[in-house]
Amino acid sequence: MDQELKTFLNKHNILYSEYKHPAVFTVAESDKVTKHIPGLRTKNLFLKDNLGQFYLVCMPSAKRLDIKHLKKYFQVKKLNFATPEELAAELQLKPGSVSPLAMIHAKNTIILIDQEVWNAKEIGVHPNRNTSTLVLKHEAFERFCSKLSAPHKVIPNA
Repeated sequence: MDQELKTFLNKHNILYSEYKHPAVFTVAESDKVTKHIPGLRTKNLFLKDNLGQFYLVCMPSAKRLDIKHLKKYFQVKKLNFATPEELAAELQLKPGSVSPLAMIHAKNTIILIDQEVWNAKEIGVHPNRNTSTLVLKHEAFERFCSKLSAPHKVIPNA
């Protein structure tokens, strides 16, 4: 876990359990390595619209992203995956480590949280590195989101 994230979580009394594991880069790899970890598994996608706005979509790992729905929801013409360079500049992450916890670094990103993730009793997310998973209970994740300077939106169907 990066030190800045650890400091943020401790400062805001956000409780978590950490589970270390080999590096995983995809949901399929994660499914093989993290079966023993409790909580809803998430996948996190970093997108950019035609106006330059970034979105971090946090959704259940087994769910498929409905980009047409999101374009209509935000009334934008284009919505594509951001580049690795944009990911590094905006959230200080590398591909394979995308996490809602990186929102502590966000300057121009809105986090979109799928309703199923928001309603989960606990979720598993990377701590900005793909060599462990943090499990946060709903109350801890809600507290985390409330302490962000960037906006978050819960959406019914990501």
